[in-house]
Amino acid sequence: MLRQQDVGHRIVVRRIVGIREGRPLFSDALGELVELSETHLTIATAQGRVRVPVAEVHRAKRVPPTRRPTATAVVELELAADEAWPAPVRGRLGDWLLRSADGWTGRANSALPVGDPDRPLPAAVDAIERWYAERGQPAIVNTPLPLAVPVGVELDARGWTARPLTLVQTVPLTTLRPPEPAPGPADGPPVTLAVAPSEEWLAVAAGRKGGLPASARHILTAVDRLRFAQVYADGALVAMARGTVTGQGRWLGLSLIEVAPRARRQGLAARVVRELADWGAAEGATHAFLQVEQRNTEAVSLYRKLGFTTHHTYLTRVAPPG
Repeated sequence: MLRQQDVGHRIVVRRIVGIREGRPLFSDALGELVELSETHLTIATAQGRVRVPVAEVHRAKRVPPTRRPTATAVVELELAADEAWPAPVRGRLGDWLLRSADGWTGRANSALPVGDPDRPLPAAVDAIERWYAERGQPAIVNTPLPLAVPVGVELDARGWTARPLTLVQTVPLTTLRPPEPAPGPADGPPVTLAVAPSEEWLAVAAGRKGGLPASARHILTAVDRLRFAQVYADGALVAMARGTVTGQGRWLGLSLIEVAPRARRQGLAARVVRELADWGAAEGATHAFLQVEQRNTEAVSLYRKLGFTTHHTYLTRVAPPG
């Protein structure tokens, strides 16, 4: 049977889903175990999160991982991602990062527990709760899996909730696949790269993320090497993305990839990614990364076609009110 140390690992579960002619009917689920309690277990599968009552579990076991990255590789990528999305207010608990940005995006308003917090785990979580309470914000922790599984166990015990699973996906720039030809005329509107976002670009970002406080402008622009991709058609912005080079120059970070509804299905998202990839390679980057919610199946499908695979995952954990 599964144990708490299995949380964060890939498992296969055979569950009883019914009875036919006196015999049980079974269904199998394969994915990452993200929660285990006395009554239920939760698996993050390719189709989404599945919550299974323990009473329905016929058999469950770990399965060999598919080339899981080392802890060092996860830490390096998480720090490169933090550098690419820099919160203006920051603190530390040993190696752990504390970040605040007026509530603009979960990533910039969460603790990142990688490394040694320089104190026992319960005391570290206490300190996180105090730090965010002093700023009038809910305490949030991003837990990279399986690296931060012990943190997740402590948060479970305190009643913290979890937002949908996020995939951290990567691709070597040398193998990033070119965009598929879009239907219609061969020559579409050009992709241009700018060192600063236009007002139209910022307006789309504000609409997607819910406003644009001063902290948001800091996050978007306070990176040494970055570009803002944009595509205009008939005078209107129809596609955009943001690219950064961080992690000692190795990583091209892609974020805020957006296409206007009227311009979708024309290959524009793939084209802005490709343009930023060419820029990143010229800057010396060797790999690209992005973060996408697992439940965003349309985006995950697009990134798969471009060659992205999941490097690791993380759960955004939120403290209970009060």
